[in-house]
Amino acid sequence: MVATAYPHIVIDDEGIPCIAGTTMKVVELVLDQIAYGWSAEELHFQHPYLSLGQIYSALAYYWDHKTEIDQDIARRQARVAALRQTTPVAPFIERLKSQT
Repeated sequence: MVATAYPHIVIDDEGIPCIAGTTMKVVELVLDQIAYGWSAEELHFQHPYLSLGQIYSALAYYWDHKTEIDQDIARRQARVAALRQTTPVAPFIERLKSQT
């Protein structure tokens, strides 16, 4: 772990910004905010193990590194799309679909 200029934010061994003392990546918190439109206070309610200071620090890190993190989000979304195309549908899901 490498400390950053942002309180509560460290860079892990893979170069991924994380919230110190947790397993949460900054990108995960940002995705929650983007997906649900949650405020910092709502993020705190949904993730009570994070302090508001940790949340605000993660959001500040995001806004200061927006291009880089948005590219990471796009890469993740592309990977999910590729996996969906190459992964067969589970038999259980097929049965559920056939019942409707």
